[in-house]
Amino acid sequence: MGLITTGMEQSVQTSLNDVGAEITVTNSSSVGSGAGLIDAQLVDDLKNRSGVIDTTGELMVTEMNLKKLASSDSQSGRGITTNIFGVDPDKLYMMGIDDVEGKVYKNGSKDAIVGTQYAELNNISLGDNITIQNNEFNVIGSYETGNPLNDNGIYVPLDTLQDITDSEKVSAILVKTGENVNDSAISDKIEEDYEDLSTLTSEEVSSIANNVLGILDAVSLAVSALAIIVGAIGIVNTMVMAVYERTKEIGVLKSVGWKSSKILAMILGETLVLTTISGIIGSAFGILIAEVGVRLIDTENFALGYSPKTFILAFGITIIVGIIGGIYPAYKASKLAPTEALRYE
Repeated sequence: MGLITTGMEQSVQTSLNDVGAEITVTNSSSVGSGAGLIDAQLVDDLKNRSGVIDTTGELMVTEMNLKKLASSDSQSGRGITTNIFGVDPDKLYMMGIDDVEGKVYKNGSKDAIVGTQYAELNNISLGDNITIQNNEFNVIGSYETGNPLNDNGIYVPLDTLQDITDSEKVSAILVKTGENVNDSAISDKIEEDYEDLSTLTSEEVSSIANNVLGILDAVSLAVSALAIIVGAIGIVNTMVMAVYERTKEIGVLKSVGWKSSKILAMILGETLVLTTISGIIGSAFGILIAEVGVRLIDTENFALGYSPKTFILAFGITIIVGIIGGIYPAYKASKLAPTEALRYE
């Protein structure tokens, strides 16, 4: 559970860090429906605001892959829909695209760059042609951002996509602010001046993501707590039976001078050894099960998060539960009367 939760946290943080814009501006009516568009003239208007160093318009259209829908791959939902983004080539950095393998398209061209995930799912290579809105585009480059939504997409020139969709507007405006600038203040001012626009800052996105991850952490802890309780019961049962079967041995030890404290330390020591070994074996099985599970559900965009914190926490819980589980049987063994223990068969 720790590997999965940590992996999700790392994936979300990578996606957030890869975005180059601090504020995303959309049409208020686009919330929920995705149909609202913005006048492209506002791209320049927002760029002239104090604290803003760059802006760009983005037009997004979604296409359905009918071949994928008709194939068995549709059961996994992978590659059925594709997002096509229209962005000026010199503004790709605001989408988190810094490195492109191959070439970057030019304005007015019918060239495209594709995400690595899209290329893999659709067996696309540089030089291939793809169809977008019934128009042929040549793939001249590929990119990878680490964001699954972006890496399963296609980027083309903004003016070309506007032309073939017969639209002079944009779906969203990305705003990049300067250092030591209050993004929330700029965001609020934009909404105040343009009633039909809504904004979302990177801080707000991060806060939403953290809330979701917090819920996942809580669920992970709840499931782990159940495992801990079951494990503790198992340890108590195992150690009680071990002490019960060694009653005569303990009686002999006490009769030759072993003190109760030494008996207590011996049983707890054995419990500690058992729980340490089980912690190592359990961690190995945990890694194996998690790795196999990730591959079985075919999540190419998700990787388990290996962190020292995860393993330290797992071993810490193992040792603590082991000690707690061994206290009762160890105490019971230390209080055995030698004469009663020696008579035990």
